Amino acid sequence: MAFLKVEKLVAGYGKNIVLRGISLNVQEGEKVVIIGPSGSGKSTLLKCIVRLVEPISGKIFLGGLEVTSKNVDIRKVRQMTGFVFQNYNLFPHMTVLKNVLLPLLVVKKLPKELAYKKAISALEKVGMLEFKDAYPLQLSGGQQQRVAIARALALDPTLMLLDEPTSALDPELVDEVLDILREIAKQGMTLLIVTHELDFAEDVADRIVFIEDGKIVEEGGPEEMLYDPEKERTKAFLRRILRKRLVKPA
Repeated sequence: MAFLKVEKLVAGYGKNIVLRGISLNVQEGEKVVIIGPSGSGKSTLLKCIVRLVEPISGKIFLGGLEVTSKNVDIRKVRQMTGFVFQNYNLFPHMTVLKNVLLPLLVVKKLPKELAYKKAISALEKVGMLEFKDAYPLQLSGGQQQRVAIARALALDPTLMLLDEPTSALDPELVDEVLDILREIAKQGMTLLIVTHELDFAEDVADRIVFIEDGKIVEEGGPEEMLYDPEKERTKAFLRRILRKRLVKPA
């Protein structure tokens, strides 16, 4: 059975339906990159997985647990997942260390000493330990996103969800975050990543899924999807992103 299983998911905001019957399977340890135009439902899909958005219909299973069940313990779902948002979502009045500690204490309910050790270890992994006593607004965007990644890593998640983790960054800061994510990808964690960084997608993805208008249009391996997609809608999207012909480099 797939580690993450999404079945005929429909979701939206008020009368605006964003996801239109999406089904997706992700195996344990698989790295899946989701691409598609803005407003196509990519972020909504990730938020449904952790119930930040309530689906209208359909089912989601994570590690055998039915996320969409009315009786599910949401805290248990969020203990299994690490979520990295577009805009960091750090608390500006808390230090870097306290931002990483908070979910360990509140969501994981860990003893303070163990939580501290995990927070320090996570900050060390992303190269931010020396900034543990700084406040978010004293950091660059890239540094803030590295703290957000540390916060997610500290939870020891079985699934990492990354929603456009570089979209809010200045171009010169993008690589420092992508390099951290490349290292995470090497460690065998299950990753579901929404991004427009196609070179990064080619490096880390086992599979790329193209979503448009709330539906999966096409999916496949990175070479197939980036250089030889079947669907014209996929090709048109890639032309807009790459601004070059879909020809594999020699």
